[in-house]
Amino acid sequence: MTFAPADDAQYLDPVESLLDLNPKGRADSDSRREHRARDGAFRLARSSGSPRPGSVGLGTGQLDVDPAGHGAQRYRRFVPIYALGEATPTIDPSAYVHPDAVIIGDVRIGPESSIWPGAVLRGDDGYIEIGSGTSIQDNSVLHTTPADPTVVGDDCVIGHIVHLEGCVIQNGSMVGNAAMVLHRSVIGPGAIVAANSVVLYDVNVPAGALAAGSPAVIKEGRARPELVALAAESYRQRAVRFSRELRRLD
Repeated sequence: MTFAPADDAQYLDPVESLLDLNPKGRADSDSRREHRARDGAFRLARSSGSPRPGSVGLGTGQLDVDPAGHGAQRYRRFVPIYALGEATPTIDPSAYVHPDAVIIGDVRIGPESSIWPGAVLRGDDGYIEIGSGTSIQDNSVLHTTPADPTVVGDDCVIGHIVHLEGCVIQNGSMVGNAAMVLHRSVIGPGAIVAANSVVLYDVNVPAGALAAGSPAVIKEGRARPELVALAAESYRQRAVRFSRELRRLD
């Protein structure tokens, strides 16, 4: 299958690898997963007692990764979620936060979004906001400036080893592996920042455009929003699977 015009293939191939779909597209025919997606998400809880949804407390948050109650052999451990003074993370109960991610300060994570291993979201100078159905993938770093929050919209795909700092990623956009988007830049709806690209300060990437290179060159109309939608759905399904099936072996 060809996802892009030939002259853009060198930029889009790494981005397309984010889809990581199996031959069946991970449609997930198991009706129990679909029916219990919300119940299977990580639940923020107190350090003792029954797990319950809610905002993170002042201490390190504990996540219940055994929602079905299968016992101690299931994966259950502390997750690094920290308040910083009065700045406290707010995480929707249906969101998934992997135990090796780090959430600090004023970080707001919306429904059915997912934060993956090694990702760090540090809301110290300002706030970080993640919409619904968005994935922040492995080893990505999101930070802010005192003047510029970092805002990621709904149904976005933020790939591996991405750096976002004081920027806005609008709905249905993708930032490819090892890309960087810096202060006050705006990635429009359905746009793609190609893998290894750098979007410098104060850049506006229009809706549906491809930004590729370092510094990024904008190619209007060259993005494929349908690819972003596929990747976003893949990670929503993946988060349900991890919340139900992940278990630690040591």
